[in-house]
Amino acid sequence: MFSKSPSLRRVAIAAAFGAALVPVLSGAAVYSNGSKTSTFDVTLKIIADCTIAANPLDFGQSQGVLATAVSVNTTLNVTCTNTTPYNIGLNAGTGTGSSTTARLMSGTGANTSTVAYNLYQASGSTNWGNTQGTDTKSGVGSGVSQTITVYGVVPAQATPQPDTYKSTITATVYF
Repeated sequence: MFSKSPSLRRVAIAAAFGAALVPVLSGAAVYSNGSKTSTFDVTLKIIADCTIAANPLDFGQSQGVLATAVSVNTTLNVTCTNTTPYNIGLNAGTGTGSSTTARLMSGTGANTSTVAYNLYQASGSTNWGNTQGTDTKSGVGSGVSQTITVYGVVPAQATPQPDTYKSTITATVYF
């Protein structure tokens, strides 16, 4: 089968070896014993959920005599899963003597004075409290962030001594 010439033998062996590599180098499978498949499920369970983020409400940093009402607003951002009903409540705040219907900011200095203010669900109307079904604001989640406006009013009142007045409100989303 092979020539007696060593050169021809080398050529014949190289050709045979090269022909054996062609299927491997071309990407064709050299051996196949068949194939098997299997399937698996990919799952995710979404539960009713909400998040809430609040922005500060600032009535001003250079307010003088409180002879007329000061009205400002801020926003809350609520994100609830799609179709999830929710209620947003605002507590009385940290001002000394506050209630959800008569909120107070307390002086941050050494004085015991307070400044009255209120928070509303709509401009100048419905008081915003923390009792579900009574004075909370309701909505239905859409799966994306919803911006809710909080309306704040400092009514005309006797002006207390100069100081920085503050109250911290806790906003709660119930779902």
